[in-house]
Amino acid sequence: MSTIENYIKKYDKVFEISPSLKAIELSRKYGFLDYMVERYLHIFRHEAEDFLYSCNFPLKKSIRCNTLKIDCNELESRMEQKGFKLEKVSWLKHGYIVKKAPPKPSLGATLEYLQGYYYIQGLASMVPAYVLNPSSSDTVLDMAAAPGGKTTQLSQIMNNEGLIVAVEKSRLRVTSLLSNISRLGVRNVLLLRSDVRTLEKTTLSFDKILLDAPCSGEGLIPEDQSRKTKTSLDELKHFSFTQLQLIYTAYKLLKKGGELVYSTCSIAPEEDEMIVNFAIEELGMKAIKISGYPAENGIVEYNGVSFNEEVSNCIRLYPHKNGTEGFFICHLKKC
Repeated sequence: MSTIENYIKKYDKVFEISPSLKAIELSRKYGFLDYMVERYLHIFRHEAEDFLYSCNFPLKKSIRCNTLKIDCNELESRMEQKGFKLEKVSWLKHGYIVKKAPPKPSLGATLEYLQGYYYIQGLASMVPAYVLNPSSSDTVLDMAAAPGGKTTQLSQIMNNEGLIVAVEKSRLRVTSLLSNISRLGVRNVLLLRSDVRTLEKTTLSFDKILLDAPCSGEGLIPEDQSRKTKTSLDELKHFSFTQLQLIYTAYKLLKKGGELVYSTCSIAPEEDEMIVNFAIEELGMKAIKISGYPAENGIVEYNGVSFNEEVSNCIRLYPHKNGTEGFFICHLKKC
């Protein structure tokens, strides 16, 4: 049996969820699957209903100013002339909330958007690239790159220098990735259409890796109500297995002393702390404390299972607390 299969067997209790009467009641009230609400009662306790209620409302639109093409003050001025009101987010270097928008043009149809002056991006989605913070001399791997929000943000942080190898498996999604790379003026990206796990057969190694893992998208419910009932417990377990494979691949491709940021747009511990715990306990990685963001710590105990204390160094963002999509970010170092 493989290391991953042994690990899942060891932590199988994580997936043993029996919905309580309270969970069933709340799931009927808010339209979620029973097992999901039982998990929220574990995670949020008395705040569970606040979270469920907040998921009924779309988030405020937000954008990332692209300094590869424009100064942010100039962008603010140009957008204001079109009837948009932008508010700078204090904890994101290039992030803005769209406080007001005109009837026309839409945010994705302005001349500024088409010229690549900004990227429409969730606030929490901007955090992983800032946490990884690659330098202009780094060789970086973006393991699941489409549609390109984080790839182009990494390039912006690196001032279009160094090298980013952006990997995307889906032929369909590569089209949007190429479009965004071109529109935002990115020049330091090498694009590979492949399963990232095939890179293990090469001699490639990286200073820094971003693994924004394919996931259930359970943090995106305010934007997509279908996610309230989209993922069964068996499907969640399948996501976990894939994520464990990917973080194992990331570990093997990372140079000694290199850094990995693991993130998901999910609030499921099965896709978050359980995966990072594998990197810490089975692979010997260290979790670096993340600070400077209005976020909660990673969950150390869940559903009767205890994870490594270092998992608390990871962060979580929520719609009802932070006004963002639900997101998980962890900063790991290969020792």
